[in-house]
Amino acid sequence: MPLEEKELSHAANKLESKIKQKMLEKGYSQIELAKLLKENRSTISAAIGGYPNKKSKEVRKRIFKILGMEGE
Repeated sequence: MPLEEKELSHAANKLESKIKQKMLEKGYSQIELAKLLKENRSTISAAIGGYPNKKSKEVRKRIFKILGMEGE
């Protein structure tokens, strides 16, 4: 795996860990986030997993807002 891909993978894993930690702190499951955001669970999973597509980025911003992570 090229260095750039490793760095992207590492960043995605780190982001996923931060989001999941915040979800635990706030008591949210992926299903609950999906209901709040009116999205399906697979969309939430992709966003949390760090997928770089436009939809995941938009959903991730909304997740950050719900979890109080906007400045992170």
